[in-house]
Amino acid sequence: MPTVLTKRTDFLAANKGLRNARPGFVLLTRPNDGEGVRYGITVTKKIGNAVVRNRMKRRFRELLRAALPEGGLANHDHVLIGRSGGVERDYSTMAEELHAALARAKEGNGDTGRGRRPRRGNKRK
Repeated sequence: MPTVLTKRTDFLAANKGLRNARPGFVLLTRPNDGEGVRYGITVTKKIGNAVVRNRMKRRFRELLRAALPEGGLANHDHVLIGRSGGVERDYSTMAEELHAALARAKEGNGDTGRGRRPRRGNKRK
């Protein structure tokens, strides 16, 4: 049974790993030095109110419980980040997309960083 990520540092570390974007979510995977299969879920306030976010997290939790035992990467952290299109998407469609994203991650393929906005922060002069 996969364990749940709870520490912010684990989520930040996963953000430096492989990234596979799908219409309803983004899957991040990263090796975790032999700590087994672990997963985390992130849904921001940008997605909707608390009811919508909790519904999305419940769906993600079920998707991961079904997919990770056979399709998850051994000794890796898996983080699902919710996207606005994920609330309305059909469950079976999201399950297929998760299996495809896990298969790409197993092959070592991720999406390129093209199209990502640069982080805003302290600009050095």
